[in-house]
Amino acid sequence: MKSRHLPAPRWRQNQDLFKRNQRRKRQLKRLPFYILIPGIFFGTLVFYWLSGSPPAEMPGRPTANPPADNARMHIWPEDFSRDDLAGLLQNSFTSSRNFSARVTFEKNGTSFDIQTTIDENLQKYVTRLLGWSRTHQAAVVVINPYDGRILSMSSRDRQTKGTNLCVRADFPAASLFKIVSASAALEAAGYTPDQSLHYTGSRYTLYRYQLKTAEGRYSVRTTLRKAFAVSNNAVFGKIGMYDLGPAVLADYADRFRFNRPIPFDLPVTASTFVVPENDFGLAEVSSGFNKKTLVSPLHAALIVSAVVNNGRMASPWLVSTIADRDKRLLYRARPGALTRPIDRDTARELKLMMQDGVRYGTTRTAFREFRQSKKFEAVHFGSKTGTINDRGDRFKYDWIAAFALTPKPSESICVAVLAVHGKLLGTRAVEMAGAVIRYHLSSL
Repeated sequence: MKSRHLPAPRWRQNQDLFKRNQRRKRQLKRLPFYILIPGIFFGTLVFYWLSGSPPAEMPGRPTANPPADNARMHIWPEDFSRDDLAGLLQNSFTSSRNFSARVTFEKNGTSFDIQTTIDENLQKYVTRLLGWSRTHQAAVVVINPYDGRILSMSSRDRQTKGTNLCVRADFPAASLFKIVSASAALEAAGYTPDQSLHYTGSRYTLYRYQLKTAEGRYSVRTTLRKAFAVSNNAVFGKIGMYDLGPAVLADYADRFRFNRPIPFDLPVTASTFVVPENDFGLAEVSSGFNKKTLVSPLHAALIVSAVVNNGRMASPWLVSTIADRDKRLLYRARPGALTRPIDRDTARELKLMMQDGVRYGTTRTAFREFRQSKKFEAVHFGSKTGTINDRGDRFKYDWIAAFALTPKPSESICVAVLAVHGKLLGTRAVEMAGAVIRYHLSSL
């Protein structure tokens, strides 16, 4: 099969075609709406003309005397809308030690009872694990990929106590961004997982000489799925530079909720994607070999949930219900999808590529037990790792975003772990993720 890496102008041509296709798709999606609304309006006029009586009230207007049943069924008063939860609960969840299955808080002298989605045993285990990690900072988020339930959310900061790092997008995404780049390559650039590619030099570095399109004497052949599994920077740098371009990368970053708010029960900092100014910048961003693309641990878990959940990113939720002292229900969570960044086929291919990461990629050694033990033979595992130093080379950011899918969807999890190491290397993110997954599966 011929190795693929096209000349530099290719992405500019693809960019124009991509924009035209996107406009056409949006117009087709709106077509039923344009037909339906006039039809409803015309049908309503015909109905009342034939019946000879005008409507009792205009559509959308409240009735003067709403039925009593509606008043009894309304259990979401204005005091407890989803939009208000972040402000109401911020003081109740200042530290991971406060996260439990049941929490009480007061407002205007009245106490309220909060039922959360937290698995208390898992939460306690994760908090202890972080305490033993010897890291400068660390964070763990465990989420059900199908309904968005937060099962555990815990963090550790040696300098600032009581800070919830899980919702802060202060950390370079590193090679986790290859999930976004691979999505764009599969959907927008026509790649396949077994697409033949080539690279020169180390797969973990990114120099300008490695971005040449010509296949030379010392070039190494690989495929997209292998490059993803071992986190090959040179291959993904060329994909971004020659085949994707700034518009496509920015579009897929937007689809995955970069530079956009993430609705949640606690305040979440928006993750950051900066459009590169030059071709080498495209290579850096696409491979994750840059320090400007920032992500939160919560967002990292959600990105993996989209891969697992057929392209749908679940809307995360922590609060299940809120009741007053008389046990009157005031709020109930309404789980749903946050967005759909990729289609079903792309998600399926990405899930297989993440499973390659466990079979022979960057988590092959750390997840060996899961591959070889019979008690885990019904569980599907996948992962993507990332590592990068800070600007001053004082700290190392160590990531993993992984999944463990059981036969029961309600017991499946996605795990995002961030470990920030100082002068001394603490417990690695892959080791903590393996411990969390092992504990969860053993408790089922």
